Amino acid sequence: FEFKLDGSADEALKQIEEKGYARPYASDKRPVYKIGVSFSSETGTIDGWKVQA
Repeated sequence: FEFKLDGSADEALKQIEEKGYARPYASDKRPVYKIGVSFSSETGTIDGWKVQA
C-alpha cells in the first residue's frame, strides 16, 4: 500500500515501483498486489485507488 494526500493513485503506484517496495516479495509464489490510494483533504475521504497485480 502507498497512500497520498491530495495526490493521485497513479503517483502512489509510481512510488511503489520507484522505491522497490514490492521487490522483497518477488520470489514469493503468492500473488503480490500493489495498491495506490489517494485521500482528499477537502472531502476527508478516499478520492481514488488503483490495484496492480
